[in-house]
Amino acid sequence: MTAGRGIAGLYGPGSEAWRLNREAFLLLGAGPRALLLQLAHPLVAEGVDQHSDFRADPWGRLQGTLASYLRVVYGSDIAARAEIGRLNRLHLRVAGPVRDPVARAIAGVRDYRARDPELSLWVHATLVESTIVAYDAWYESLDRERRARFYRETLPIARGFGIPDDVLPGDLAQFEAYWAAMLGPGGPVHVTPTARSLVPTILHPRVGPLPPGLYDWLMWPAVALLPPAVRDEYAIPWSPAREHVAAWLRAAFSFWGHVLPAPWRWMPPARAADRRVREAQRTGAARAPGAARPAAQSDASARAGTIPPY
Repeated sequence: MTAGRGIAGLYGPGSEAWRLNREAFLLLGAGPRALLLQLAHPLVAEGVDQHSDFRADPWGRLQGTLASYLRVVYGSDIAARAEIGRLNRLHLRVAGPVRDPVARAIAGVRDYRARDPELSLWVHATLVESTIVAYDAWYESLDRERRARFYRETLPIARGFGIPDDVLPGDLAQFEAYWAAMLGPGGPVHVTPTARSLVPTILHPRVGPLPPGLYDWLMWPAVALLPPAVRDEYAIPWSPAREHVAAWLRAAFSFWGHVLPAPWRWMPPARAADRRVREAQRTGAARAPGAARPAAQSDASARAGTIPPY
């Protein structure tokens, strides 16, 4: 492993992942949307309900998830791999009985474990798909090539979380087919009473000392991006008025996301990664600009089963 590759991390500055995830406004849509989609899987909802302080501190959990995700995307090689290892060890303890009878009926199992590759894939898929959907809504519609490249970049990361090739969709077309099947009427993603009981902690955020509910409208753009069937299963109140407010906020986020100077709208971990790579380039430790290796590397390394060695 060269010093430059270690400094650039698992994706690097030439990747779609670095370009897309740096936009702070994107997280206002992608973060809550991905979380709601994750909980829509009956077994994920069971794990969150039984093994986290989500009800007491949902935004603390969301902030922790965001920090972890950005560490994998923008951290150095050592930091990103350490974070993946930490999450894998943490999830080994997340297992237990399926208590919700509706979840048992949908999933057809009596126990769950977070390290189940199928569950890991669903969590991974919600992050990938929500990033694309929110970027399309907030900034610009990604063309087919950029979508495919972004998805390819995520494959070694998915393998690092223990998702094997016989479970992991191999390309964008297979991923889209998987997504449609998961959300279809006969698919496994259906909102349970347990998931619905968790939703108020997401949709009624507490901001500082102000009472919860005062800033519910901040969640409406993310709710608007949900698949309508999922939104209906959550029984989230929705109306033309809320759709209008969500569209107005989405337009405002898009406007400021285009006109604000980059340092004001980029996530701090992304700015730190840029500085790290620039300093390495200045001292001759990193590769030249534009030569950064995206996470997918090559077909051979993409089939290796884990994050490719450097």
